[in-house]
Amino acid sequence: MEFSNFEGASQYGPQDDDLTSVYSAVPNSVINGSSNHNHHHNAPSTINGDFTSQFNDLGISDPSNGLRYGDDEFDEREREMLGAGVEHACAYCGIHNPQCVVKCMHCNKWFCNSRGNTSASHIVNHLVKAKHKEVVLHKESALGDTVPECYNCGSKNVFMLGFIPAKSDTVVVLLCRQPCAALTNSRDINWDTSQWSAIIDDRQFLSWLVKIPSEAEQLRARQISLAQIAKLEELWRDNPDARLEDAEAQSGEEEMQPILLRYEDAYQYQNIFGPLVKIEADYDKRMKESQTENDITIRWDMGLNQKRLAWFCMPKLESGEVRLAVGDELRLKFVGWGGGSSEGWEGIGSVIKIPNNVSDEICLELRRNDGVPSDCTHGFSVDFVWKATSFDRMQAAMKTFAIDEKSVSGYIYHKLLGHELEPQVLRTQMPKRFSAPNLPELNHSQMAAVKAVLQKPLSLIQGPPGTGKTVTSASIVYHLAKMNPGQVLVCAPSNVAVDHLCEKIHQTGLKVVRLAAKSREALGSNVDFLSLHNQVNNADTHPELQKLIQLRNDQGELSQSDERKYKSLVRACEKDILNAADVICTTCVGAGDQRLSKFKFRTVLIDEATQSAEPECMIPLVMGCKQAVLVGDHQQLGPVIMNKKAARAGLSQSLFERLVILGNRPIRLQVQYRMHPCLSEFPSNMFYEGTLQNGVTAPERLRKNVDFPWPVSDTPMFFHQNLGTEEISSSGTSFLNRTEASNVEKMVTKFFKSGVLPSQIGVITPYEGQRSYIAAYMQLHGSLKKDLYKEVEVASVDAFQGREKDYIILSCVRSNEHQGIGFLNDPRRLNVALTRAKYGVVILGNPKVLSKHPLWLYLLTHYKEKSCFVEGPLSNLQPSMIQFSRPKKSLAAAMDPFKRRESPAGEYMDKNVGRVPGPAAGRFDPSYYRTHNTMSFVPSDAQSVISQAITNSAFPLFPPGGSKPKTYTGYASSVISQQPTDSGLGLPSNGNSKGNLTPGIGGIGYSQFDRLGGGKRRGSFTSEAASASMYAYGYKGGDGEDDTLSVAPSQAGMTEF
Repeated sequence: MEFSNFEGASQYGPQDDDLTSVYSAVPNSVINGSSNHNHHHNAPSTINGDFTSQFNDLGISDPSNGLRYGDDEFDEREREMLGAGVEHACAYCGIHNPQCVVKCMHCNKWFCNSRGNTSASHIVNHLVKAKHKEVVLHKESALGDTVPECYNCGSKNVFMLGFIPAKSDTVVVLLCRQPCAALTNSRDINWDTSQWSAIIDDRQFLSWLVKIPSEAEQLRARQISLAQIAKLEELWRDNPDARLEDAEAQSGEEEMQPILLRYEDAYQYQNIFGPLVKIEADYDKRMKESQTENDITIRWDMGLNQKRLAWFCMPKLESGEVRLAVGDELRLKFVGWGGGSSEGWEGIGSVIKIPNNVSDEICLELRRNDGVPSDCTHGFSVDFVWKATSFDRMQAAMKTFAIDEKSVSGYIYHKLLGHELEPQVLRTQMPKRFSAPNLPELNHSQMAAVKAVLQKPLSLIQGPPGTGKTVTSASIVYHLAKMNPGQVLVCAPSNVAVDHLCEKIHQTGLKVVRLAAKSREALGSNVDFLSLHNQVNNADTHPELQKLIQLRNDQGELSQSDERKYKSLVRACEKDILNAADVICTTCVGAGDQRLSKFKFRTVLIDEATQSAEPECMIPLVMGCKQAVLVGDHQQLGPVIMNKKAARAGLSQSLFERLVILGNRPIRLQVQYRMHPCLSEFPSNMFYEGTLQNGVTAPERLRKNVDFPWPVSDTPMFFHQNLGTEEISSSGTSFLNRTEASNVEKMVTKFFKSGVLPSQIGVITPYEGQRSYIAAYMQLHGSLKKDLYKEVEVASVDAFQGREKDYIILSCVRSNEHQGIGFLNDPRRLNVALTRAKYGVVILGNPKVLSKHPLWLYLLTHYKEKSCFVEGPLSNLQPSMIQFSRPKKSLAAAMDPFKRRESPAGEYMDKNVGRVPGPAAGRFDPSYYRTHNTMSFVPSDAQSVISQAITNSAFPLFPPGGSKPKTYTGYASSVISQQPTDSGLGLPSNGNSKGNLTPGIGGIGYSQFDRLGGGKRRGSFTSEAASASMYAYGYKGGDGEDDTLSVAPSQAGMTEF
């Protein structure tokens, strides 16, 4: 595509800051010289035709003067206004200007380039939600019925396409981002690939390609919301002819019943959680079964265990559309084309390797070798084998909880349902020494945690990053195993976490068995020798079984009778090994394995409990639990729930978190051994009320031999300003930022030159699109050996939870005008990102965009105050002078989805109970409980936010008689928020009291907060005081006006509706 006399390259879209050349051009009626793009082109074709008319038609020099299509006709009838009967009318809003619409080639629907009431244009909204990627322009548009495609390879994925101007000619060429634009040896040396710019900018097609409808056209169009768009897209999956009216008709459908804090009984519990687990299962099944890959090329190999291995690549996996994990099962089919004997073959196997920085290949180990068409390499398809096992076991656990009285002890039963109980202390003989054999000595907070757990039937341990959570858990398991008869069941949601804990427990000298799913038995791990199937294979107590195992290995299979005998002996051997064990380790879902069905586990420990959905935690708990220990950190990322409806209803809240909200105080580990003290300061203050102590000193975490240009030599961290724009990744559902990727490579290279090993560096980012782009970019453009960059781990923030590296580089990606910061909104994700490094952190991002979020503003301000907020090349870093944006809401509001009103408690006591605004009714969101108390006032100043306490909240205290005083008798100075405990509320002992209230009386502890019918919410606070406590209640009037509040003294505590 060629242009001439084009006024300003910036009108193509954003360019790099160093762009000085100016390009001018006029578009032809076709791109690349043809409207049929089923072939590749050897050279960019030129554009002929009348320059002036085409220039003016495009409205290039002044987009607002573009062609107005049928402006007068819009006034005739509303039907025509909305494009009724016009084939090319936007399926969302009805705009039908040929210059402004494009057709989706996948579903043949037309969409316009207007944003309407959304942050993205309608065509981009559709492409993203439907996962479609190819479009064709209208035949009456200035460029004709053109299909935008890559000039080099013919790719039509619009999320990959961008344009580059030629260095000498007035020509513009479309190329895909990767690999064509990324290749330095382009076929035409005149192409200036450094100036490649995406054709979709800020989620809207560039106006020279697809015009933006005029304001008048947009005003006359049908107004459609993002929620309506989402509903319409959902309907189109089953009925392509569905209309907006159909979506509106179904919009009255009820949301799922949200989870509660308390349940009357286990049947109510099951009736609420059961449907949520079902819709999550249905969604997971639909997603997995829709992900079929065709035209797969296979590379065959043979494993050491003589099983066939199939190596192949899955493009959908590379684009982030599919999630794949080791142990997943895939079905491989040979489609063939010659009618040979292998045609129609299919085989199922387990994934034993997934793509990484070194290779994009997947390795599938097939179950059976017979009939495998290993002489064929082409003509295969791959799809997922969906397994309902995990969901079935969750449902079974909840059913057991409801119908089996012996599934848990009475105390655990009532605690899980949220019923009020007197604290119970177990009579136990405490050990003389709390540290376990062959494990590090415990510090004071770890020792306190072990001691507390051994005396309680239900314990929560909060382990902030780097605080020795695994060592503490292993020590607890050691003592529980020594003190109690029977086995201790140890679980975690992921196999990695189970293996890690299993290894630590084994070091204490206990007999440990690692129970893995049969589909994972062939996968190697560092605790293979502890796995049940390996212990069976090596058991010398069953000589007959050993003979059959040897025979099976030699012959590959057994006779029918021998196979029956073999299975019977294996079951008997497994039972013996499990019975002899002190500790059995498995995943939460693995606890539902048939091999454990006859076992009762009195003691259960669940690690990483905050990453498990609540029904998942129930699987190990309902196996006879009398003493439960949940270990996790609700200030880090929680369970991943794919179905948004289920997540909104509360399935994304962990059991650990619900128990904290109910007033079960977690025991917090307080000494961190991972981070340099300057790295732990912000997370400690922002997420842990400043309680984290440093178990490592600054000199221990400062490498003198690493010559990296830290702006402050003894403070190994900085925020590097990057103003490059974000782009949509090839999947259409993620983002990337090329400027940040380029600077990541420079940072990594500098670390290499400073003496840091590749294995010591981690690059993390919230977006899969950026992750894959950075990995590819470093391979292509790294100035040192490629093998070095391959060894650098590039991962998503979520995948890096629980991990650590010496040095972390965080790429924030988001940089836009309309879209916000997406994933980065979640405070927990920021906490995880900031706490992975031991020796140093580099953050790359756009401060103008990030500072619009209050939490990021605090982080940026923190870095600026430390002189670690910089810009420029690494060789000459300078303090950045950029002005931060002003957040539209306070930090308290940003971390509070209920958007609670901030007001002094004194307002509750206004005489005659005046009408004051009450808390706004909002949908359930567990993150509210993570960061706020339900007391009446959360100041917005930094200090009180950092402490997460309601500081100087003027909480009124009452005289013992209960009468409301004319003058308040005093105010409590503060309330501790996150730690549900007696806060010692009472008057200071300096005599600052009035009336007959005794100084120091009172003690209000956080107890519970839940949601009642009719949108009301109730919080209550228990009181240790004989008096000096209050309650307030209110209700929403029939007219929907502010809550009416009523206040009276009470000994029971405070209740607020």
